[in-house]
Amino acid sequence: MSPFRLVYGKACHLPVEVKHKVYWAIKECNSSLGKAGIDRNLKLVELDCLMLEAYEISRLYKEKMKAVHDKNIRRREFGAGNLVILYNSKLRLLPEKIRSRWEGPYRVEKAEPYGVYHLRQPSSSDIFKVNGHRLKLYHGKKLTRNKELEIFLLKDAPHDKEN
Repeated sequence: MSPFRLVYGKACHLPVEVKHKVYWAIKECNSSLGKAGIDRNLKLVELDCLMLEAYEISRLYKEKMKAVHDKNIRRREFGAGNLVILYNSKLRLLPEKIRSRWEGPYRVEKAEPYGVYHLRQPSSSDIFKVNGHRLKLYHGKKLTRNKELEIFLLKDAPHDKEN
């Protein structure tokens, strides 16, 4: 018995023996090495063709999905002088539930490529840059906070009319 068999309980096979057994098995199966190599190369070429076809189909599918996605994106293009409102994405610890996160109006001073806009408040001269995804076109007049409270108080106070 070999020391390996005493320790592990099975015979040790050296890589040379395994290679010899594989060669013997191929010879016994009556296969020629040249023909096996040619068959292997043909299968590799066929596998490459399938892989390239799968890449092409995947590319076409991604192009179609991109076209569908891009069709549904609203283009936000503002010109100089337009009034816009800005989405305020700052973290608030105690936000008011009814209060809107849209602030403004701001005037667009300059539009740069890739959706960068220079904004200025009508009442100040400070100009700052903003991403176009945070902007919407402004359509109305701004109500101050006090006027909003007065409007709500007048609507909710019918008992004042009775007295």
